[in-house]
Amino acid sequence: MILYNVTVSIDESAEKEWLNWMRSKHIPDVINTGCFTEARLSRIHAEEHGGLAYAISYVAINQEKFDEYQSNHAPALQREHTERYSGRFAAFRTMMTIVEEFKP
Repeated sequence: MILYNVTVSIDESAEKEWLNWMRSKHIPDVINTGCFTEARLSRIHAEEHGGLAYAISYVAINQEKFDEYQSNHAPALQREHTERYSGRFAAFRTMMTIVEEFKP
């Protein structure tokens, strides 16, 4: 499985509207691509300078699904986010392979 993590630092002035948009529009749009099986929105407790940080984690069942997302969906979805919040956020993305899961 592939874990795709997007870390976003968002200006405090945009936080409430951004969270609402992420919950109601962006994350559902990403899930509805069919490339991911789940998503998780988390607040990062170490605050950035002048902003608040969040991590959005998406799980893809394999590399092929992640590649499909990157090729066919990510450019438009990222562009929409950038146009909406231009100058009010910074983001970086990390792709990881889940090696093993541990549960009680």
